[in-house]
Amino acid sequence: MAYRKNKRIQKQVTNAARELAKTNSGKVVFIAILLAIVIAVGFGIYWFYLREPKRSYNNGDIIVQAYPTVGDQDISIHFLELGNHYAGDCVYIKTNDCDILIDCGSRVGSLPTIKDYLSHYVTDGVFEYVILTHAHQDHIAGFGAANYNESFFGTYSIEIFIDSATFADTAVYNRFVTNLDKAVTQNGTTHYTALQCVNGTDGAQSSYNIGGGYTMKILDSYYYENPAPYTDENNNSVCCLISNGTRNYLLTGDLEQEGEAKLIERNNLPHVDLFKAGHHGSYTASSPALMSVIQPKTVVVCCCAGDDEYTSTIANQFPSQTFINNVSPYTSEIFVTTLNDESVTGKHLPFNGNVVYMSKGNSYVVACSYSSTILKDSEWFKLYRTW
Repeated sequence: MAYRKNKRIQKQVTNAARELAKTNSGKVVFIAILLAIVIAVGFGIYWFYLREPKRSYNNGDIIVQAYPTVGDQDISIHFLELGNHYAGDCVYIKTNDCDILIDCGSRVGSLPTIKDYLSHYVTDGVFEYVILTHAHQDHIAGFGAANYNESFFGTYSIEIFIDSATFADTAVYNRFVTNLDKAVTQNGTTHYTALQCVNGTDGAQSSYNIGGGYTMKILDSYYYENPAPYTDENNNSVCCLISNGTRNYLLTGDLEQEGEAKLIERNNLPHVDLFKAGHHGSYTASSPALMSVIQPKTVVVCCCAGDDEYTSTIANQFPSQTFINNVSPYTSEIFVTTLNDESVTGKHLPFNGNVVYMSKGNSYVVACSYSSTILKDSEWFKLYRTW
């Protein structure tokens, strides 16, 4: 109604202005009125159609929003859907001071999807910190594009790059090493290993101030000093705890039960508000021992639910029934990025889509790009899992 009323007023003003313009003395006034009308119409279009309205959130709200506004948050943690049916991690973290990326999976073909999403937030083209948890393709692919200029390194400036320094005899890993070396020698990227960070050697730190009142701590791991063979590469994962002293967020890459046991031994782990499910919700991770220590309130699983990429055993497909059993005593707030639509062979759909956890003070909101339905309430869960 307000918009139509404005249109009537604008029409009346325009007619009056045209009458005035018939006299020489009125031409200047006519031009001024036309400019005012153009400005008014433009503002009206912006206000009613283009402006993103301010929203007030209640603590723990789950909303559907493709690119949530995060500038007024202390921190936002974005779990990206990667545009295919493969399991893979790509986690973007933003504060007012820092842009951080943890992993860049799942395939090199995911890069356009990743870059498109990041373009809404990384306006200066600079990442203060980038972490590669381990050398598997579904975490490293975007760093290992064959063309340096098309890789993540060739797209963004990276100040500090942290990895586990493990070795993999794969083509994507070898391309990653080439690209990282070029970023270090030509673009000034500083490269640290997780072991250097934990030990505080060569200028590395175990904890970094990332803004918003938060620190990012590289957690100690037995496997930094004693790398597992490539057949057990998941346990080489770099693990980090993001905390402001009250709110805690834990990301453990693909760390499995053995690695989780060592993580508990070597670190004083708190209860966590947010946990990225270990190894994409596999039955080999998110162990009862770790869950009993961290007691997560919100969990995000980066996987394609029900996909048979690794196994045809339905109970073990991500997110596995064992994972559900281990996590369910502590929370029902579980989100999943992608879904395998079994009614169409090989087709994948968003489950929740991109999942963004936003926190300000002691409150939080979860924004999903596709659906706000938590895992246990989904149709897929009702068909294939029990609570």
